[in-house]
Amino acid sequence: MNWRSARWLMGGCLLAAAGGRAQPQAAEPIGLFAGHTDVGAVLHAGSVVYDAAKRSYIISGSGENVWATADAFQFVWKKMEGDFTLTADISVLGQGGDPHKKAMLMARQSLDADSAYADVALHGVGLTSLQARETKGADTHEIQSNISAPKKLRLQKYGDEFTMWLAGEDGVMRMAGGSMRVPMTGVFYVGLGVCAHNKDAVETAEFGKVALGKVSLERGAQIYTTLETIDVASSDRRVTYVGAGLIVTPNWTADGASLVFDHVVAHGEGRIEIVSVAGGVPQLIYAGSGYGVDISPDGKMLAFVVQSGSGLPPMFYLMPIGGGTPQPAGTEARGVLSWPGWSPDGNTFVFTSGGPSEFAIFTTPVAGGRSNMLTEVSMSDMSYAEYSPDGEYIYFNSDRSGTTEIWRMRPDGSQQEQVTNDGAGNYSPRISPDNRVVAFLTPQRGSRFADAFEPLTLRVMSLADRKVRTLAKFTGAHWATPVLSWSPDSKRIAFASYQGQR
Repeated sequence: MNWRSARWLMGGCLLAAAGGRAQPQAAEPIGLFAGHTDVGAVLHAGSVVYDAAKRSYIISGSGENVWATADAFQFVWKKMEGDFTLTADISVLGQGGDPHKKAMLMARQSLDADSAYADVALHGVGLTSLQARETKGADTHEIQSNISAPKKLRLQKYGDEFTMWLAGEDGVMRMAGGSMRVPMTGVFYVGLGVCAHNKDAVETAEFGKVALGKVSLERGAQIYTTLETIDVASSDRRVTYVGAGLIVTPNWTADGASLVFDHVVAHGEGRIEIVSVAGGVPQLIYAGSGYGVDISPDGKMLAFVVQSGSGLPPMFYLMPIGGGTPQPAGTEARGVLSWPGWSPDGNTFVFTSGGPSEFAIFTTPVAGGRSNMLTEVSMSDMSYAEYSPDGEYIYFNSDRSGTTEIWRMRPDGSQQEQVTNDGAGNYSPRISPDNRVVAFLTPQRGSRFADAFEPLTLRVMSLADRKVRTLAKFTGAHWATPVLSWSPDSKRIAFASYQGQR
């Protein structure tokens, strides 16, 4: 560090009460930024040293955390409007300290401790995550990357969507998965932050090669899919895999170690792949035009749909999970709209069929035979149906009550009853293996079904008391359902989110 060419700026920051408004420190411009401030309740004033030759900032900060409903940290900032990318090489300096001390690239609506914000945070232990508080005073949520201690980090804002980009040892910047929607109105703050994650300590990080620029994405740009898992108890999200093209219908393997999914890598070109939940390179199981893959209850077989034009008759097909030659199963699948959902005993499929404007839910023996129509033919039940784990019910969605809601019925079609009743447009029910919770999707814009690449909300309902809780918000599409899949222990849900399309 060339200390003679550096500008030493410290002190003069106000100690703000938690939830109060920090006052920006009057100062000369600090490189790309206009000032620096201690946000929230901080016992030790932060500081920043700027080296113009290296475009680097050495920032020291205290603060208990940047999390939950209020933050405390040192923030080097400028005011902005519109879209941007903020990029830097980040090194957390010094040994010891709390393993979750953070160096951050951040945008926040205000300098209030409880402001809405989004950031890319590099923790002392190497954990890197996209964090966000959607509205003032709300809880913070995060998406954890499967890349540890990246060399270069980027926070990108486009509209209301924030994404995380990271570079590893090869130096190539890649979209690191997932996105957070945080509305920023008017002028907001963009900059660099450091939090000690310990109110009594001060920690330091260096931000090198800092670049702040504009971003412009054209409609029809490359689509990326993030295969994610979310912890139902904490609502923490973690990236499993990021790939170009569309990933749909993730399925947990019986041991909970891997995810099997459909991957549409180009128009008309699809494949079934498997990847470790912890991350890695997906392995090919089947290259063909099959879609809507679902794993058998014993974890040994895959069922999927093949439509006409593939060189195979339009039917359901079975194949060992390790790969092999697809074999016909069930009934002819002409007009099938959904994937084949297995009964718990592995003997029956449930599916939706019909068209172009009338649909019904059917069951059919896996071994082949006559199909059984469970609902009347109508426009109401354009649904993705599935058995409950105990086999007592088939869950589906229908708009027969005026809005799309979750329904259920007995396996013979009797006792049809409505499960949700909030008028929000709920669809794609998936029941937890312990038979206690139903997960489903809700369009954030209140439509009957989400259009392609629409904002969705992942919600869960306890079947015991019918209480509903929001887990995550992301960009999805109803035609990609079922995008939800429960882990065998009922603790996590896998889903696919989309980025890059406008």
